[in-house]
Amino acid sequence: MSLTRRQVTVAALAAVPVAFSATGTARAGEQRTLYIAGDSTAAQKYSDAAPETGWGMALPFFLRKDLAVANHAVNGRSSKSFIDEGRLDAILALIRPGDILLIQFAHNDEKTADPTRYTEPWTTYQDCLRRYIDGARAKGARPVLATPVERRKFDASGNALPTHGEYPAAMRALAEEERVALLDIQALSLALWQRLGVEETKKYFNWTATEQDNTHFNPPGAIAVARLVARELLRHRVLAPRDVRRLDAGIPESWITWPAPAAA
Repeated sequence: MSLTRRQVTVAALAAVPVAFSATGTARAGEQRTLYIAGDSTAAQKYSDAAPETGWGMALPFFLRKDLAVANHAVNGRSSKSFIDEGRLDAILALIRPGDILLIQFAHNDEKTADPTRYTEPWTTYQDCLRRYIDGARAKGARPVLATPVERRKFDASGNALPTHGEYPAAMRALAEEERVALLDIQALSLALWQRLGVEETKKYFNWTATEQDNTHFNPPGAIAVARLVARELLRHRVLAPRDVRRLDAGIPESWITWPAPAAA
């Protein structure tokens, strides 16, 4: 369902205290913020969805307290529908010089039967991503592209399979063209699922007694993907060594919490 511009702005502003609560209290003019624009794989989850966990919920555990995370990722959104609902505008109304805009889309861009979300990899998908890049740069912030994290899919021989078609390649090409840092989370997560194997990966996805979800994560999966993101932010010099922490440390699952759903 499409939201009004006012509803989107109110929701975006309401999300900021949640993000700050995980990373320390913001001090005006001093604290940088990393904004996440993305879909359900990254999004904040609430108690009615537990144990489903977006990797954006775990990212603050790997960042210093003076680098806030404002997670604007929302379930079911594509690079197109996120813009059409005014969600990019809501971020651009808040983002400041020196901040970072981390952009991960493709899962819902792939939905060919839904014209409100579908984009074609080499045309409309790239066109939408350019709007995030241009918008961040116009505000003095740094855009960063992240290829979509992989789903859990294996063939009969136990080989982890890519599921995102041409979208990762299109994003890689755009990053090179626009000279934007690229976190290749698709390739890294695919390699991780391969190392873990068919059975062990079930412990990273939202597999419960009633659900076998090969797209969304539970706490261990979200922590593992957030660790990949943080390492890549450091490797590409988006962040400095002083900005990150615990890259090789264990993160207790108990650190993940699910707040109560917002009142309607």
